Amino acid sequence: MGIQTIEELAGTVHGSVVKPGDEDYDEARRVYNAMIDRRPAVVVRCANAGDVMAAVDFARQGGMPLAVRGGSHSVPGYGTCDGGVVADLTGMRSVRVDPVRRTARVEGGATLGDLNAATYPFGLAVTGGIISTTGVGGLTLGGGIGYLARKLGLTCDNLLSADVVTADGRMRIVNEKEEPDLFWALRGGSGNFGVVTSFEFGLSPVKDIYGGPMLFELEHAEAVLKRYREYIVEAPEELGTFPGFQIAPPLPFIPENRHGDTFAIVVACWAGPMDEAEAALRPLREVAPRVAEMVGPMPYPALNSAFDPLVPPGLQHYWKGVFSTELTDDAIAAHLEHGPKVPAMSSTMHIYSINGACHRMPPGSTAFAHREATFATVIAGMWPDPAENEANTAWVRNYYDAVAPHSEAGGYVNFMADDDQHRAADNYGDNYARLVEVKRAYDPGNLFRVNHNIKP
Repeated sequence: MGIQTIEELAGTVHGSVVKPGDEDYDEARRVYNAMIDRRPAVVVRCANAGDVMAAVDFARQGGMPLAVRGGSHSVPGYGTCDGGVVADLTGMRSVRVDPVRRTARVEGGATLGDLNAATYPFGLAVTGGIISTTGVGGLTLGGGIGYLARKLGLTCDNLLSADVVTADGRMRIVNEKEEPDLFWALRGGSGNFGVVTSFEFGLSPVKDIYGGPMLFELEHAEAVLKRYREYIVEAPEELGTFPGFQIAPPLPFIPENRHGDTFAIVVACWAGPMDEAEAALRPLREVAPRVAEMVGPMPYPALNSAFDPLVPPGLQHYWKGVFSTELTDDAIAAHLEHGPKVPAMSSTMHIYSINGACHRMPPGSTAFAHREATFATVIAGMWPDPAENEANTAWVRNYYDAVAPHSEAGGYVNFMADDDQHRAADNYGDNYARLVEVKRAYDPGNLFRVNHNIKP
């Protein structure tokens, strides 16, 4: 008959089980985006893969929604649900590095900060995101865009194997040879196919980098964007960089009388030989006079966590994203109209470059399909005051409406809001039909539907 009650579930798992009425229920249901306020029937704070299997079985047998929480950064709040089961992996954060094989085994609740702390002492890394509190799981399953993508490929391109609990409650070890269709789908297909309790990544030599943020007056934003689009096509693959718009925070390297002003920003990360760094960054640094910068040698984890203070847990979040093969003059005009209106210090717009090593992967090699795209743009609305939700959400939507006509139909799934569900087929492009077939094989009942859903 299986587990019938929450009490039986609590007696089965090694971790803790939290339900409505428990003292720590409100804490257990809270997620990163404070705009999300959902009340699950039970939160299983998983201690191991067996707990995950029990949570999956309980949800399936009870016909309940199942939400999976890794790093808890999901902007649409997919780490929780109403009236269902939350498999909370945030207690499963171990990272084990094999410096000889250059691999890392990473549990499903680990953050980029956990991963970087384990790999940096060995002078090794894998492509991560921009904020160190981001979950490794969600980042990888969506593809994985970050500073090292032009040099090392997407995070999912460096995935060697995964331990996955599928909808039938079974633990499967998947890689290129074992369950290859499932392995293919995990690399960009998001959380549609199971709960990954452990990832194995191939690592590459990266330790200290040269880079940081550069701020330019808004009057130079057009020149900055045009130089970026021209240079990134030919720039060495060791250079990861993105432009954006940013309200200056009160940091020592920014003149005090400019705190709170809005600037065009470029953030660079050179992961090649240090004696080549200044030449690699020169085309970006010299496009216009810099108001402020904090550029130089630093540990890779330092850059990977530099923006963490701007996005603490508990902000309101609403995001949109697009892919584009070119940054056209019309697209730049749209950015110049809407970017300077960035409404809060935590809000921003970034245009990430995903060429270089990302383009060497054929479009069908992973579920991440848009290998033709050169740019992945995110319009990230983040602010502290719920009273500003309507106005700031409108900024994101208006910005998106302006750039979408100059972009591909799809966007990066990790940049999507919940109201982007209708974009699923476009987000996966030519890979969508195959993803549907894999979904039918491994999750025909669509148990894993609290996500940007691929329906079987």
